[in-house]
Amino acid sequence: MSSVATVTTEPVFLPFASLAWFKHQLAPMPERARRTAIMVAAAVLCVIISMTLQVPELSVTAYMPFFVSKESKHLTTLTFLLGFIGATIGIGASLLLYKFTYGHPELRIPGMAIALFLGMYVSRIFVLGPLGFLIGFVVAVSQSVGEEIPSPELLVRGLLWLWVAIVYGAALTVVLNLLFLPDGAGPAAHSPKPKSLFVSDAFTNPAHVHFAFKVTFAAMFCYIFYSAIDWSGIHTALITCTFIALESTEATLYKGTLRIVGCVIGGALALFSIVFLMPHMETIASLVVLVACAAAIAGWVATGSERISYAGLQLAFAFFYSVFQGYAPDTDLDNVRNRVVGILFGLIVTGLVFQYIWPERASQRNSK
Repeated sequence: MSSVATVTTEPVFLPFASLAWFKHQLAPMPERARRTAIMVAAAVLCVIISMTLQVPELSVTAYMPFFVSKESKHLTTLTFLLGFIGATIGIGASLLLYKFTYGHPELRIPGMAIALFLGMYVSRIFVLGPLGFLIGFVVAVSQSVGEEIPSPELLVRGLLWLWVAIVYGAALTVVLNLLFLPDGAGPAAHSPKPKSLFVSDAFTNPAHVHFAFKVTFAAMFCYIFYSAIDWSGIHTALITCTFIALESTEATLYKGTLRIVGCVIGGALALFSIVFLMPHMETIASLVVLVACAAAIAGWVATGSERISYAGLQLAFAFFYSVFQGYAPDTDLDNVRNRVVGILFGLIVTGLVFQYIWPERASQRNSK
């Protein structure tokens, strides 16, 4: 769920030359087909409901099944609860902050930076780190779109609809998982209950502050850059900086590689659909088939091991974000281009920052 989740240390680049490696990673595993089917069903239902009731932010809603679905009912429900709390607090805090920053970029930019820094810092020192990350992320991203909204009323309405889009898509996913995922699905976890709300070195390890600063610096650099050149279409750069950030430089670069691979595949699927398929679609039934096919590919990758699962999430997000920009499929190819450019830019900036500013190696963390 979070950008600070623990991952296995991997090389920076995927072993593309190894066909056996790909076969192993994409091979059927216990409950993989069932979990993929649940994601497909949830995504299809989200598209049908949002288009029928004209719920805004369809791309976000359609992505929720991939973001929330986990290996077991318990983890899926926990992810939903943390997401619900984080999104609610984050959007509420952003609305409160807009009372002082709307129309005042000199206040909004420092507000974004402070929120992002605090969210990333809390994500490192708090046992429930994803909650702090999500709050900071929601505040920063929602503040970043302030100049594009022509009036405060539209801004408030847009943020509240965003909350609806997130929550109902995630809730629908939880219901399907509770109904169709077996009780014994997922690896058994017997981790001891934490005795404190904070990690053991929360207030003694300077690496936590360094990490928060690096992520904030990379994200704000991207935001100021694309705002200065008036190219808000590549705002995925800011999102990339926050979502790929991990404890070590190696893990961050590896996750960034997964992100761009998933984005390129998802963008290619969206580009093919926009050019060759959507001009011939006349009913929602044909669109449902397209969504189901794309969701099946993304879901199968997302339900794999940690070495490839993040690429599946990015594949889904890139496809839905590129195809849906309203209540109907979009035929603007600029969206595909902008998303890929934004992710590439964010990946480059994050990689440089994590490589040269307080680099934190996995071997250093393991030796502590």
